[in-house]
Formats: sequence, C-alpha cells, structure tokens
Amino acid sequence: MKTEVDLLIVHASQLVTLAGPNERPRTGGDLDTLGLVVDGAVAAAEGAIVAVGPTAQVLAEVVPSASCETIDASTHVVLPGFVDPHTHLVSAGSGGGFVATLRATRAATEDQLEALGRERLQHLLAHGTTTVEAKSGYGLTVEDELKCLRVAHRLSAALEVDVIPTFLGAYAVPPEYAQDPDAYVNVVTNEMLPAVVEEDLAEFCDVMCAAGAFTPEQARTVLEAGLNVGLDPKIHADESSDLGGAALGADVEAISADHLVYSSDDGLRSMAEAGTIGVLLPGPVSGRSVPYARARRMVDLGVPIALGSDYNPPTSPEYSMPTVVALACRDLQLTPEEAIVAATINAAHAVSAAEEVGSLDLGKAADIVILDLPDYRQWPTPSGGNPVAMVVKRGRVVFETETGRRGRRSDRGRRRHA
Repeated sequence: MKTEVDLLIVHASQLVTLAGPNERPRTGGDLDTLGLVVDGAVAAAEGAIVAVGPTAQVLAEVVPSASCETIDASTHVVLPGFVDPHTHLVSAGSGGGFVATLRATRAATEDQLEALGRERLQHLLAHGTTTVEAKSGYGLTVEDELKCLRVAHRLSAALEVDVIPTFLGAYAVPPEYAQDPDAYVNVVTNEMLPAVVEEDLAEFCDVMCAAGAFTPEQARTVLEAGLNVGLDPKIHADESSDLGGAALGADVEAISADHLVYSSDDGLRSMAEAGTIGVLLPGPVSGRSVPYARARRMVDLGVPIALGSDYNPPTSPEYSMPTVVALACRDLQLTPEEAIVAATINAAHAVSAAEEVGSLDLGKAADIVILDLPDYRQWPTPSGGNPVAMVVKRGRVVFETETGRRGRRSDRGRRRHA
C-alpha cells in the first residue's frame, strides 16, 4: 500500500540526502559523502520524511493527499535545511563594543529582545537555516541571563526555526567584577546555573576560555558545574591564543569546541579521540589580518568539523550559511562536499539534534532547502548572493523567493515549480 503524503518534491537536479549512518559526526574521508541522487525526490507526511530517492522510486511508494504540496525542483539542488550551531542571537544595541551591547541588552525588555530576534531569525530562514543555536551572554546578571534564554524559547515557539538555547553566562567578566573574576565565576556556578536549570532554559553550558575572559581553570569550573546540573558542555576555545581550550574541551567531553584558530596539534588530537566537534567560524575573520582555523589539519587528524556563522549582530553580522559554506571553501580550503556536510549533519551533531535534523533520512523532520542552482558545485562565491529559492520547515513551505514562486500556482493541491 502506498503512503499518503502532504509534501512531494520531485525531479531535483541533485538531491543531497546526507543519508546515514549518521549516529556520529562524520570525519576524514566520510566528509566527502553527500548521498547524492540525480533526478531525486523526497516526500513527507505530517512533517516527517517518509520517502527519499530517485523520483521514479518515490512516486512508486507514495500517493499525494488531496491537499498535497507538490514541488517540481527541476534544475534545482535540494538538500537538508542548514543547522547553525553557533550564534549570539539575543542582544540589543547597534554596535559600540561589548560593554555597549551589554548595557543595551540589560536595559531591553523581553518583548523588545523578542522583536529584534524575530527580525534576525527571518533573515536566517531566508538563507536556509532551519535550526539555530542561540547563546545568552549579553546579560551577565542572573535575571538578565534568564531573560535572554527565555527570549530564545519564545522565538522557537513563535517562528519557523528551531532555536536551541545555550547558557553562556561565562562569556566575559562584566565590568562590576573586573577586579575579582573568581567572584563572578561563583555567581555563574552557584546562582546562574541553578536558576537556568530550575526554569529548564538551556541545553548546553558554554564558556569563553580566552585571555581577558576566563582562564582554563575557571572555564573548567564552569563547565563541570554545568555538567553537575545536566547541561552538556561547549567551549569557545583558542580564538586569540592557544590556552589549551581544545584539550580542555576534549577532557570534559564537550559536545563542541568552537573557533580553534590557535589550537595545537596535541589539542586537536585530544578532540579527535574524545569525539568533540570542532565548530569552525570563518565569517568573523574573513578579510581580517588574522589566521584561519586549520581546517585541513583537523580533517587529517580525524577531528569532526562543523560550520557556524557566529552571528553576533553588534560585532559579526554574517548570518548566511550559504556564505559560510563559500567562505569555508575559499578560506579554510574545505571541499564543497566537506563544507556541505559540516553545515548540515555535522552541525546538527554539534547541537545534539542529529536524530531529528541535518539529513534527509526516513523519519527525520522534513526540513529542506531548495537552491536556485542545477549543481551544488556551482555554489556562489562569498559575495555571490543568496542561492536559496525555497525553504521547507517540517513539511511546510515557509519561505520562497520570486524565483521559487515563478511559474507556479499558489492554491494547494496544484504543482509548484521551485
């Protein structure tokens, strides 16, 4: 018996499935495996994928419901929705540095922060991001950190993007504790973390391990305190110098260690052994006279890598994952295949969401991006514009450009041309 479906995408020039096994993040040679299907199709029912493969095969397995949305993706690349595993989404202000942003965020209400977040998430969605991690860190008081995390939850409930909240109360030492950072670490571990957990506001605990922020010893204290209350660790590591952040992340079995610009080979080997994902962020350093993370060395050492935007409205305005993929190819010397894997299934692993998103596997959420490209190898340059023609979230079209709209009928039950 054929399965009745309410979404059917057919005749994709290239269907990038990232098909499993996907129980763990990909490393080494597996980073080149896209699960590519020519003239591909994917079908979904009630928001979940129920069939994927060549168009003829999928059409033999499913039957469209009376209200089925059928999309003809001829001359288009179809791939999983992008997962952005590193953003500083919730903040207020318009530049002026960290302290100015801190003050503006503290002064803002939850409603004001939500309004800003909604606008930002619409930009992410328009560029194909369907799941995004959002860190706190611009509050740095108990109530202001809770406020930022509550806003992340409100955004996830209100918009067609899944927002995964991360507690980053140890992003920086606030001015009022500049002379006593250890006292602030005590606030983070003994006041903030219990309050975050009491309201069930975060999935991860992150820390900035860097000169001018937190020492490795302080960072360990924060991450272990997070572990003790059930929050998996993440770490901003070795962004401006090698403080051993990569090795620390591996030692506490962090889900990810991010930045890694100055990480040593020993630190990277420790990450490979621990399975800690290296989240690489080419956007903030693009065009600056600073080094890039050694992505090729990480691949050679077996470190699982993911890509993120580091979207930080006051200081790092890049939110486009297609641009991040292009930057990774140009500046990090990743292949297009490696960069796509790093922006989808490996990025999903970096936020512990790979069982639900990141690939077009049976049973997963029908989070899908249709690109206005016939071949993924024609990916635009970093300045080449947005290639996204259509975005599907849990089986429903939530964004489309004029290109995606052209030549189609808008009434349900009729065929669309992407």
